[in-house]
Amino acid sequence: MTAPRRATALRLHRRLLPVWAPERGLRGWLSTNNNNDIGLLFLGVATAFFVIGGILAMLIRAQLASPRSAFMEPEVYNQIFTMHGTVMMFLFAIPFFEALSILILPGMLGTRDLAFPRLGAYGLWVYIFGGLAVIAAMVMGLSPDGGWFMYPPLSSAAFSPGIGADVWLLGITSIEVSAIAAACEVVVTVLRYRAAGMSLSRMPIFAWVMLVVAVMILTAFPPMILGSVLLEIERALDWPFYQVENSGDPLLWQHLFWLFGHPEVYIIFLPAAGMIATILPVMARTQLMGYGWVVAAVVSLAVLSFGLWVHHMFATGIPHLSLAFFSAASTLVAVPTAVMVFSWIGTLWQGRPVMRLPMLWIMGFFATFVIGGLTGVMLAIVPFDWQAHDTHFVVAHLHYVLIGGYVFPMVAAVYYYLPVMTGRTRFFRLGEIAFWITVPAFHLTFLAVHWAGLLGQRRRTWTYDPGEAWETINLVASVGAFAMAIGFALVILDVAINSAVALRGRRNPWNAGTLEWATVLPNPIYGFASIPIVGGRYPLAEDPALPHRIARGEGYLGDPARNRRETLIVATASGEPAQVAILPGNSRLPFLLAVVTSTSFLAPLVGAYALSAVALAGVVVVALVWAWGLGRKVDEGPLDAGHGLQLPSSWEVPDPPGWWGSLALLLADGVHFGALLFGYAFLWTIAPNWPPPSWIEPGLAGPALALAGIAGLLAGPRLTVRSIRRGRSAVTGLTLALLGAGTLAAAAASVWLTRPNPAGHAYDATLWLLAGHVALHTAIALIMLGFLSARVRAGYASPRRIGEARIVQLWADFTALTGAMALAAVWVPGAVA
Repeated sequence: MTAPRRATALRLHRRLLPVWAPERGLRGWLSTNNNNDIGLLFLGVATAFFVIGGILAMLIRAQLASPRSAFMEPEVYNQIFTMHGTVMMFLFAIPFFEALSILILPGMLGTRDLAFPRLGAYGLWVYIFGGLAVIAAMVMGLSPDGGWFMYPPLSSAAFSPGIGADVWLLGITSIEVSAIAAACEVVVTVLRYRAAGMSLSRMPIFAWVMLVVAVMILTAFPPMILGSVLLEIERALDWPFYQVENSGDPLLWQHLFWLFGHPEVYIIFLPAAGMIATILPVMARTQLMGYGWVVAAVVSLAVLSFGLWVHHMFATGIPHLSLAFFSAASTLVAVPTAVMVFSWIGTLWQGRPVMRLPMLWIMGFFATFVIGGLTGVMLAIVPFDWQAHDTHFVVAHLHYVLIGGYVFPMVAAVYYYLPVMTGRTRFFRLGEIAFWITVPAFHLTFLAVHWAGLLGQRRRTWTYDPGEAWETINLVASVGAFAMAIGFALVILDVAINSAVALRGRRNPWNAGTLEWATVLPNPIYGFASIPIVGGRYPLAEDPALPHRIARGEGYLGDPARNRRETLIVATASGEPAQVAILPGNSRLPFLLAVVTSTSFLAPLVGAYALSAVALAGVVVVALVWAWGLGRKVDEGPLDAGHGLQLPSSWEVPDPPGWWGSLALLLADGVHFGALLFGYAFLWTIAPNWPPPSWIEPGLAGPALALAGIAGLLAGPRLTVRSIRRGRSAVTGLTLALLGAGTLAAAAASVWLTRPNPAGHAYDATLWLLAGHVALHTAIALIMLGFLSARVRAGYASPRRIGEARIVQLWADFTALTGAMALAAVWVPGAVA
C-alpha cells in the first residue's frame, strides 16, 4: 500500500520541481523570487546587520565602562551611537520579522508562495542596497552624528554639514520602501491566498498578527518617509520646513518621526507576540486559549498605538490637556497587552509544557517583557516622565521592550522553525548554554542601566565625571553587555552549525497542528504538491493523514498539466476557492529595478544629479517592462482546479491580485498625503510668523483647470472599463482620462508659477510640496494610462480581461481625490482671506 503512494508523490514532485526551480549559481540568486530563497537570504542579511549593531553596542558600553574614558572622541561616539540605533531599528528589527514572515506565511496559509513573488525579491534587493550604503558611509567615517532620531536643527545643514545626514535620510527612506513592498504582499497574501476552507476565523494566529502589522506598516511608515523627504529637501534646497527663522518648526519633525516611531515599537513587538502565540501551545501540548480575544487584543493594540506618539514629547511644552490625553492613552495599552499575557498563561495552565529550547527563550521573554511593560507605564505618567525623560532609565526601558519583547521570541522562533528552514534537527547543544549566558547577562546589564538612570545619568552623552556614583554601575552594565554579546554569538554559531552538519529530521518534529509542518523538511521549492482543504484551525491535529493526501495531489491544483506556477485564491471571509492565481517565474527584473531605484536615491549624495535622473527614468522603463510581461492576449476561460471545480484565472477577473495590491499601496500613499496635510495644518497653527505675509490668489484659471482635470480623471477610466467590458473601442475613455491628467498637472504647475520662491517662507515651501504631490500623481496616471492604451491595442484586454483597466481606474480616482484636496488646501485660504 505504501510503495505506490510514495511513487505517486515522487512523480508529482518531479513534475512540479522544474516549474518552480531557480536557476543555478549566482544567476539563480539574482533571479529567484521564490519565498524560500528570498526569506532565507533576507534572514541572513538581517542577522548580519544584527551582528554589526551588536558590535556598535559593545563599543558604546566600552566607552561608558569608566568615567572620562579616552576610548572614543565625542564625534566618533556620536556616530557610533547614531548608527547603533539606526542599524538595530531599521536594518535588523523590522527586516528580520519580515524575513520570517516571507519564509513561513505561505506554509501556514496553505499556499505555494506569496501574492507578489517579484515584489518580495525587489524589496529584498532595495533593502540590501540601502543598508549597504548606510554601513559603507559608517566605515568611511561619513555617518551622521545627530542620533538615530535625527532631530532638527541638529540634523540641519548648519549643524550637520557634509553628506552623513543625507546618507541616513536617503538610505533609510529606500529601506522603508522595501518594508512597504513587503507589507503590500503580506496584506494581499493573508486576505486572498489561503488553503481551501481556511476562513478568517480559521487562520493561524500568526497570520492574523502579520495582517495587522502589515497594515500598521502601511499607515506608520509614510509619515516618517515624509519627514525624511522634508528634511532632505531642506538640506539640499533650503526650503524652510524646520527653520524657525523662516516660519518652520523643528517640532514638526518630532511629530512626523514619532507618528512612525511609536507604532514601530508595536510593529516590532506584535510579530514576536504572534510567534509566542504560535509556539507556546505546541510546547504546552494544547491549543491557544482565547483565540478570538487574542485577535481582538492585537487589533486593539494596533489602533491604540497610533494615539501615543506624543508621550515621546511630554517635555516639549505641549498643552496640559494634550498631556492628560496622551498619558491616559499610554496607560490604556496595558489592557490589550494583559489580555495576550493572560491568554498565554492560561494556555500554559491548561497544557503540559515541555522545556524545549524554544520554550526556554519564551520563558526568558516572560521574565523580561513584564518588567519592560511596567517601566513603560511608569514613563506614561507625566510627572515621572519629566524626571526620567533624558536619563538612562529610558534607555533601559527601550531595551527591555525591544530585546526582551522582540529578540528573545525571535530566537525562539528561529529554533522552532529551524527544521523548516534546513530539514535538520539540532544535534549540538550550544543553544542551552547560550540561553543561560544571554538572559541573566541581559538583566545584569539593563537593571544596572535602570539604576544609573534613576540616579540621574543622562542618555546620549559620551562620558561622565568621576564621583557621580555611576562608576561601578556602568562597569557592571558593560561587563554584562559583553557577556550578553557572547551569548548571542553562541546562538548564531549554534544555528549555523546545526544548519550545516546536524542530522536530518522527521516531518513535524514538534507535533504541531498548523500547515507549515505538512510537507517534507526542508520545505520544497513549490511549497505544497496540492493546495490543502482544511476544516479547522489545526488541520494536522484534526486530520493526521492530510500531509499524505497533499503530497499525492489530492487537494486543489494537484495536476501541474499547464506547466506554470499556479496557486489558489480564495474568498476573503469564507475561504471558498475563487480564482486560480498564475505566478510569475524567475526574473532578474526585480534585481534590476532595485539597482535603478537605489541609484536614483543615492546618486545625489555624490552630486550625480544627472545619473539620478537617468536612474529615475530607468525605474519607469523597468517597471513597464516588468508589467508588460504579465497577462495574456487570449481568453482561457475557466480552469480545472481539481475536484471537478472550474475557476477563472487571476488574469480574467475584475479584481486581480494587482487590484488588491494597489489598494494596499494606495492606503500608504493616502496616509503620506494625510501626513502632508497634517504638517501644513501644524505649521499654520504652531509655527512662528503665520499667517504668511500674503496668501496665494487662486484666480479663475487654476481652479477651472483643476475641475476639468478631475472630471476627466473620474469619467475617462470608467468609460474605458465600460467600453472594454462591452467589447467596444476604449479610445474615447482613454483620451478623456489622458486629457484630464494633463489638465490637472497644468493646474498644479500654476501654483509653482504663482509662488516662485519656495525657500522664502515655510508657507511657500508647503504649497510647492502640495502641488508637487498632485504633479507626481498625475505623471503616474499619465504613464499608467499610456501603458493601458498600448495594452488595449496589443490585445491584452477583453470583456473577461478588464482587471488592468480597473487598476488604472483605482489610481485615477485616487489622483483626482487627493488632487482636489491638495489644491483646495492651496487655494481656499487665499479665497476666503
